[in-house]
Amino acid sequence: MANLHFELVTPEKLVRSEDVYMVVVPGIEGDFGVLAHHAGVMSTIRDAELVIYASEGATPETISVQGGFAQVNEKGLTVLAEAVS
Repeated sequence: MANLHFELVTPEKLVRSEDVYMVVVPGIEGDFGVLAHHAGVMSTIRDAELVIYASEGATPETISVQGGFAQVNEKGLTVLAEAVS
């Protein structure tokens, strides 16, 4: 199965840039999962946790994000967060 290219960026730095299986994004209107070849979308994100699956069936990793935007396009998923912890 194809991998999703995922980038997590804050105003200060590039936090993550890697290929993963899936990311669950905390959208302002609800969480949504992004896999490789997902349709293009842009969403505001709420203060919550990104859930990252490195591979199918893997134990998820979480990263807390505060505000920002998520964009899915043909290159993958980019999350532009105001802050991460």
